[in-house]
Amino acid sequence: MAARTTEPAGTHEAPVPQRLLAVATRLFAERGYDRTSVQEIVEAAGVTKGALYHYFGSKDDLLHEVYARMLRLQQQRLDAVAASDAPVEERLRAAAADVVVTTIENLDDAMIFFRSMHQLSPEKYKQVRAERRRYHERFRALVEEGQRTGVFSTATPADLVVDYHFGSVHHLSTWYRADGPLTPQQRASTSSTSRGPPPCDAPHRTPRPGKPFRPQH
Repeated sequence: MAARTTEPAGTHEAPVPQRLLAVATRLFAERGYDRTSVQEIVEAAGVTKGALYHYFGSKDDLLHEVYARMLRLQQQRLDAVAASDAPVEERLRAAAADVVVTTIENLDDAMIFFRSMHQLSPEKYKQVRAERRRYHERFRALVEEGQRTGVFSTATPADLVVDYHFGSVHHLSTWYRADGPLTPQQRASTSSTSRGPPPCDAPHRTPRPGKPFRPQH
């Protein structure tokens, strides 16, 4: 995954919080979180340290927000899909594909976070884990609904289905290439969970949790 080397068009005309986030995302992706100073961020954003501390409080807050904005988007979209009237198998396929697509579309954010999350303060780290748990629980509820209503097999526990899918998603930044032959939507459709867990009459094959899905790209 090639990190972005320039901010989006209009960055320097954007409101200060968005400008700081865009610059921090670029610098964290290029140099790494620990090798990027607050001074470098404010100089690149064309603001003062006072402005950064007014909106974010610390570099730690910036790192948290880089990931939190993507997770908020994914949570909103998952909630909308899960609450729809579509059959559960369609809702699960849509949810599984959406998290792949939104992660690819925000790949720098995901890569920065999973590379640097251990550098968050204990309080921020705990907050992120709680936010991610809420998302995973909402996703797991779709799997459980399908199992409870007889649409999906119960041979593989719902927790294992969730671990398998998100193990793949969390490794996207290590193998996905934007210049590959498939669009994010096409890549999402190749995910086994995007096709849904096995129906109740399918042969049982237990996936290995957390093993990245590594198709040829």
